[in-house]
Amino acid sequence: MKLTFAYKVLVPSAILSLGLVLPGFAHADYGATASEQMNTARQSMKQAGSDTGAAAEAIYHGTVIGVHDTAITAKVKAALHGDNATENSEIQVATAAGIVTLRGKVLSAHVANRAEEIAQNTEGVKKVKNELKVSETIVAS
Repeated sequence: MKLTFAYKVLVPSAILSLGLVLPGFAHADYGATASEQMNTARQSMKQAGSDTGAAAEAIYHGTVIGVHDTAITAKVKAALHGDNATENSEIQVATAAGIVTLRGKVLSAHVANRAEEIAQNTEGVKKVKNELKVSETIVAS
């Protein structure tokens, strides 16, 4: 009974202890003083904090750009809907980093040009990609 206890508890405990201790020896710098080791640890912590801060900042800026693009898309759609030339057209609007892309089918080149003009004059728009196709066979919905 006592031998079974040793195999079931003590052997796994010893193996686990070695597994936890040996990596520490592998990374130990036996020639460094305690002060040097603390300095190295401090530098590692500082770098980890810096990396985390940079990642958080990148996420923040990506979110800000996404919210800004969504607002531009909404403004362009509202302006297109409020204009006599484009109000009955089915124009899809997408925005990425301030660049607006117009897609869909319109009845004339005049409507396509007017849609581009409206988008270009919307606050926050840097550039407009006009991918509208002129088609006389648009089915009204």
